[in-house]
Amino acid sequence: MTRPPAPGAGVSRTTDDGAPVVVRRSARRRRTVAAFWEDGNAVIAIPASFTKSQEHEWVQRMLAKLKKQGERQKGAGRRRPATDQALANHAEHLSRTYLGGRAVPTSVRWVSNQNSRWGSATPADGTIRLSNKLQRMPQWVIDYVLVHELAHLLVAGHNAEFWRLVEAYPETHRAKAFLEGVAFATSRGLPEEPGSENSDEPAGDVTD
Repeated sequence: MTRPPAPGAGVSRTTDDGAPVVVRRSARRRRTVAAFWEDGNAVIAIPASFTKSQEHEWVQRMLAKLKKQGERQKGAGRRRPATDQALANHAEHLSRTYLGGRAVPTSVRWVSNQNSRWGSATPADGTIRLSNKLQRMPQWVIDYVLVHELAHLLVAGHNAEFWRLVEAYPETHRAKAFLEGVAFATSRGLPEEPGSENSDEPAGDVTD
């Protein structure tokens, strides 16, 4: 469920994809402008001192930036990170894009021994592991699992703060539904995807 905009924020328009645009004015923000995804909204944070003209200019500029980031993500979907190094590099990109670069894993690896989860993270040592079963799935699903585990390096549990971080990734709800569908099918002995073989192991959660 999408939360209502915070006090002082106004939904002024929508993105090209139809997502609400929320402009937030902050008295603490002097000259910097930020753009990020939150609960399905494209949030543009601007100084409270901006004029309407400046607001319009910066909203347009930051929406273009968000769109370009989304296009880069779609492009990355054609180049799945096959090696651990490529996966680690991609995780760094996702951390910068959606978590402000605050999640810094010490290692990110594909593993073959995770039979009941899609991914796991150990905040104590900063390690992240992704099931190699994900390698057959769309890149936007892999990215969701990566963002999920990166967020666990910042918040261990599944509280509201954790989900606020994860939902900065715009495909969160779509990817969760996809993985739930795979888990449902696999638990009933159905192929995970057309043409694939049945798995003898149950599909599981993303989380630790």
